[in-house]
Amino acid sequence: MSGAAPKPHAMSLLALDALTVDLGPSRVLEGVSLSVSPGEVLGLIGPNGAGKTTLMRAALGLVPHHGRSSLARLAAEPRARAAAWLPQTREIAWPVTVEHVVGLGRLPHRAGRAEDARAVADALDRMGLSGFRERVATRLSGGEQARVLLARALAQEAPLLMADEPIAGLDPGHQLDAMHVFADLAREGRGVVVALHDLGLAARFCDRLALLSRGRLAAIGPPADVLSEGHMAQVFGLRAGFVETPHGPVFHVAGRL
Repeated sequence: MSGAAPKPHAMSLLALDALTVDLGPSRVLEGVSLSVSPGEVLGLIGPNGAGKTTLMRAALGLVPHHGRSSLARLAAEPRARAAAWLPQTREIAWPVTVEHVVGLGRLPHRAGRAEDARAVADALDRMGLSGFRERVATRLSGGEQARVLLARALAQEAPLLMADEPIAGLDPGHQLDAMHVFADLAREGRGVVVALHDLGLAARFCDRLALLSRGRLAAIGPPADVLSEGHMAQVFGLRAGFVETPHGPVFHVAGRL
């Protein structure tokens, strides 16, 4: 593994120590240790099946695991106040308004009607959905519904947001908007863990990247270190790296090896 996981400390929003998950006879995650601090966006990257979703679910205590997760040790209600979770599978099942869906993010709190209304309005504004509040959520496009569910997670106002491929299905403009929201949250002192397949956006917006390969942590550190030509070749089988442009260095995938 290149790069060292920062040692967990009192300010960590999430601390994992030797997190390991077995699903049936298969070990799908092995010995992952890392921590997430306030003010950072940690990107989880890796091929399909590398263990990104399993890591996030185990960290939240949603699947049986060995090792330690600081979040999984919490009871359900304080855990919901400590971390908001946006899973990869997203579906709005009931024909209720967008405002109602986003308001579900306030369930872990007992903050009062005015505070809940403020949090919902802020989440809608961040996701560019203020004009959608009275629309029926199930009548929106798939990309619009994805933004509504991200707004619901934002309305939770937890110190940590964990999002599994949150920009999948969004058009390029809204992908950028979502990544800017994550960066804004970090600047406000919160933490974000986000699983991504777009390595260019990961390089641009994430403070650190954790590269998973076959359930193990292959590298963790700044994007420039993790997205090296060697790691891209070894883990993804790609010819890829940073190229200079008039707008600065940009991560570029040239093709398969």
